[in-house]
Amino acid sequence: MRIMGLDFGSKTVGVAISDSLLITAQGIETIERKEENKLRRTLARIEELIVEYEVEEIVLGLPKNMNDSIGGQAELTMEFKDKLERRTGIPVTLWDERLTTVAANRVMMEAGIRREHRKEQIDKIAACFILQGYLDYRKNKENI
Repeated sequence: MRIMGLDFGSKTVGVAISDSLLITAQGIETIERKEENKLRRTLARIEELIVEYEVEEIVLGLPKNMNDSIGGQAELTMEFKDKLERRTGIPVTLWDERLTTVAANRVMMEAGIRREHRKEQIDKIAACFILQGYLDYRKNKENI
């Protein structure tokens, strides 16, 4: 069993996959689309990855505002969650993703990745942060 982490954006979806022991998250790709509302190819690619990695659960980053309110992008994310569940039949858990992009940017800066190359990686790394946070939560919950 593996868990997939997704960072859903207006034109990209960062994808991360857990290891089979559900301990670590690895970024695998960023799915790009030309138009914000065109999700057919994005959903098809996610389905391919689900089969390839034998995914049984999906964690989708929910971009809440800093005051904990739900904005426009969060509403689009919740609609995407519904489409994902209908199309794949796999449960999708929403996970608070506040500051994951900031953290991903900081990690790349510290690693010396040039600004022009960061854009290519940021969504995939943010998906790793989302998934790793969820994996750590599950592990801590088990140990209580």
